Amino acid sequence: MFKRVLIVIAVSLLLVFLYQFSFLVRVVWFNFYNPSSTAVMRETLRDLKRENPDAQLQYTWLDYDQISSNLKRAVISSEDANFLVHRGVEWEAIRKAWHYNQQQAAQGSERRRGGSTITQQLAKNLFLSNKRSYTRKGQELIISVMLEQVMSKQRILELYLNVAQWGSSEFGAQAAAQRYFKRSAKQLSPAQAARLAAMLPNPVFYDKKGNTSYLQRRTHTIVQRMRLVNAP
Repeated sequence: MFKRVLIVIAVSLLLVFLYQFSFLVRVVWFNFYNPSSTAVMRETLRDLKRENPDAQLQYTWLDYDQISSNLKRAVISSEDANFLVHRGVEWEAIRKAWHYNQQQAAQGSERRRGGSTITQQLAKNLFLSNKRSYTRKGQELIISVMLEQVMSKQRILELYLNVAQWGSSEFGAQAAAQRYFKRSAKQLSPAQAARLAAMLPNPVFYDKKGNTSYLQRRTHTIVQRMRLVNAP
């Protein structure tokens, strides 16, 4: 009986190891190759097709130097001011964001604050889903550590800016710039970049509601802050 328990434990640990190793292999792959789609993209497309079988996502990859430095700095200042120095996770930011969002939801406010780092958001977008659970969050944290160990900060930001959701069907900086400003992501002004960054915590909401008063105020704040941060 004791041997059977040991065998079950050993097999379970081996399966967990192989499962995590599969993520590591894909992280290494994406360090060198650009994704044609992500887990969140596929999930979003499935949801859209339930309403419209002909639905398509808007997604065009851009290399790092083809994306405006304004957008890079705006996203860092809005989503992850310590991006260049942390190792993937900021626990205090997660705690503060959770409390803030609980308060705003109780008040019926549209305001939301993202506690996840850019690295965590990339982990979720590439491999996981938008569904919230402790299991998904735990896996997100593990993948974030892998990303930070394997990739440079520039590669992490390049991937994030290309796969982040910026509307009901828009993914990546190029699709967002075309959708909201009819221009290339390389041509975004500071104010335009700040508005896109302000949308990130709730992109589908702002896609439907437009330029709300809160979004305008948040955009102005980001314009002021983005001058103080650097991009890799």
